[in-house]
Amino acid sequence: MLDRLSLRLRVLLFFALIAIGGIAAIVVGGWLTLSRNPQPGLEEPLVQAGLIAGFLILFIVTGIWYLFDANVARAIDGLSTAIRSRAHADVASPLAREAAQARYLGDLAPAAEAITASLAQTRSALAESVARETARLSAEKSRLEKLLADVPVAVLLCNADYQVAFYNGQAVTILEAGAAPGLDRNLLDYLREGPVRHAYDRLSQLDDPDAVSDLMCATTASGRLLSGRMRVLRRTDNTRRPGFVLTLRDVTADLSAHAAREALLQEVFDRVRRPAANLQTVIGVLSESPDLAHETDLTDAMQAEVQTLTSAITELGARHDATRGEWSPQTRTLSNDLLDGIEAQFTAEGLFLSTEGPELVLTCDGFELALFFRWLGHKLAKTKRAKTFRLVLSEEDGPGAILDLIWQGPPLPVGEFDSWLTDSIDPDLPDVTARSVLSAHMTEAWTELRQNGHAAVRLPIPQARRATRRPPPLERQVVYDFDLLSKERNAGVLESRLVDLTYVVFDTETTGLTPSVDEIVQIAAVRVVNGRRVQREVFDTLVDPGRPIPQSSTDVHGITEDMVKGAPSMAEAGKRFHDFARGAVLIAHNAPFDMEFLRRHEKDIGVQFDHPVLDTVLLSAVVYGQLEQHSLDALTARLGITIPEEARHTAIGDTVATADAFLKLLPMLQAKGLETFGDVLAEVRRHGRLLKDLNTQM
Repeated sequence: MLDRLSLRLRVLLFFALIAIGGIAAIVVGGWLTLSRNPQPGLEEPLVQAGLIAGFLILFIVTGIWYLFDANVARAIDGLSTAIRSRAHADVASPLAREAAQARYLGDLAPAAEAITASLAQTRSALAESVARETARLSAEKSRLEKLLADVPVAVLLCNADYQVAFYNGQAVTILEAGAAPGLDRNLLDYLREGPVRHAYDRLSQLDDPDAVSDLMCATTASGRLLSGRMRVLRRTDNTRRPGFVLTLRDVTADLSAHAAREALLQEVFDRVRRPAANLQTVIGVLSESPDLAHETDLTDAMQAEVQTLTSAITELGARHDATRGEWSPQTRTLSNDLLDGIEAQFTAEGLFLSTEGPELVLTCDGFELALFFRWLGHKLAKTKRAKTFRLVLSEEDGPGAILDLIWQGPPLPVGEFDSWLTDSIDPDLPDVTARSVLSAHMTEAWTELRQNGHAAVRLPIPQARRATRRPPPLERQVVYDFDLLSKERNAGVLESRLVDLTYVVFDTETTGLTPSVDEIVQIAAVRVVNGRRVQREVFDTLVDPGRPIPQSSTDVHGITEDMVKGAPSMAEAGKRFHDFARGAVLIAHNAPFDMEFLRRHEKDIGVQFDHPVLDTVLLSAVVYGQLEQHSLDALTARLGITIPEEARHTAIGDTVATADAFLKLLPMLQAKGLETFGDVLAEVRRHGRLLKDLNTQM
């Protein structure tokens, strides 16, 4: 039992025993004196002398204890926690303050300084050596990450419990209609369970790592249809079920376009079938009775059906042309890129082409257009009209643009040009004719005779716009932690190791310091998975408090009333934060303050914040003792964490600092023998005088 007491408490008990022993000695001495010399009147002076001696002993022992506690016990405690910080939390600052406090401990402080300095040098040398040896692997890892980030389909890697261990940027795009994925989150929170589970069960029973299963599934939130392919990973041992790789592609738009085409085709049959049948009947009657050809009723009926049929075909053709662009693989192409590609095609044919025009963004199939102009230049050269051309791009008044292929020489008659349009534009693509290219782009081309002996072929591009400065590219990182594939999970939080738990570190900014009446104006949070902060998984939102923000509060966090106009309400923001923190342990600095704000709004949000909670104030007390300062500034300073001035007293800035502090406290807690959440909880509750522990249900 004594080995669980702190050093200072054991020193206090030691001096208390000395004081008690001294007083007991005085009492025994007085009793023996009176028992051997029972002289009348001696009792009162002996008692007085004993009381005075007892108080003197208490005074002297207390004074010596105070000096010993201040200069020895506290110095040893401070020195030991400082050494732990440098051994486990990678703190590199010197032991100047602790060494000054331990100046009466002889050579202990200089020895501690020497050992920590040696540790820092060794760690630095080791880190440098490891960095040199892993530079090549890091470069390959970076290239692989960029490659996977640019894969045009969503890629997710999960373990057998459907917990996500890897996802790329496309997965965020596809799934964020419901909620963006996160490490160690359950895939079935984002996708409907049936198809995914059935595909995994089928592949698991096959026990063939080369087998794949195609599936179609939908997101849980928005119902977006996704086409997927699953492959189970190779089994590494016979006791653990293997994980799987899932690739996904959004086919909602494809299915919608297909459905529209099918509906239009069905309408074509429905609207053409009846007048065609009526015409067939009328023509059959006329063929059997030629003398009825002069009947007015039959002629009117035939004309009416022909008019109906013509009108239907015209309307349906226009609708087909209007939506055909949605079915063809046309993309936005920079005009400079297209013109350069066409110039390269002419050069390959031995022709000379100069290009000019503004920088536009064209909606077209650049590959087909480049082949079309190469074919046209080849035909013009073959008919000895020209070998030198000029391609001019110009804007139209509407949304389109025009490409003019100009040459000096004999003009191209319209009839001859029309006869060319049935030719294939490339020997390797016999089915792609010049007319089909024009049809796919919903345009026509024609010839013109220009002044000064010039001729041209004009080709309009229906969709074009002026190019603007490109916005910065979207950051598409891959996020992964392959250790999650083999991570063992315990049923209960109390029995779980600290490193096995997922944490959400959060902070709030408010209109004031009274949770019962003030309101939240900002919530920020980050996720800590498998002992590291996940850079991409961040929650940060302003909140409309529904009341004025005092200037005194704005002076602290910098949030004004104009900034929160249009921001989500607490009910909406709280629900989003609850989803972000699902299944995690909540961590905050001075957690009772923030949790009281959240729990006051549970009814409006429609959820309960019943997560396990850890408070970095109490964790700091466990590591450094209650007498130290435990503010966020003091804690981060001890741990060598710098909070940028512009980030201090902002929700996201304080959140990141708290998360980094927790990650440095974690190995220090483990070094003290606190391995599980239950171990830490029991130790935290011993410091209830500082802050209330919120885990009342555990």
